[in-house]
Amino acid sequence: MKFVTTWTARTHGAASEEAVKRSLELFGKWSPPDDVTFHQFVGRLDGTGGFAVLETDNPSSLGEASAKFGPYFEFHIYPVVDIGDQAALGSDGVEWRASI
Repeated sequence: MKFVTTWTARTHGAASEEAVKRSLELFGKWSPPDDVTFHQFVGRLDGTGGFAVLETDNPSSLGEASAKFGPYFEFHIYPVVDIGDQAALGSDGVEWRASI
């Protein structure tokens, strides 16, 4: 199944510089789980977060990064489908409502 993950840097006030430094140090040592495929992995140009399009049959593996980087980033993980599949679901819904 596909997922979109977003992350946003947590505000650390005066400790922000140290938090950025530490999170980059940790990221340099991190490897994604073997059962997760990254289709897109992009950062925001404003430096406050990023997005990833991921695929895995084990959604629990997506919690791994959140657990490790949670003090530095707020994560949101959304299950998604390709737009053609979403359009077909929408069409089925329209047909079902029209039949009643």
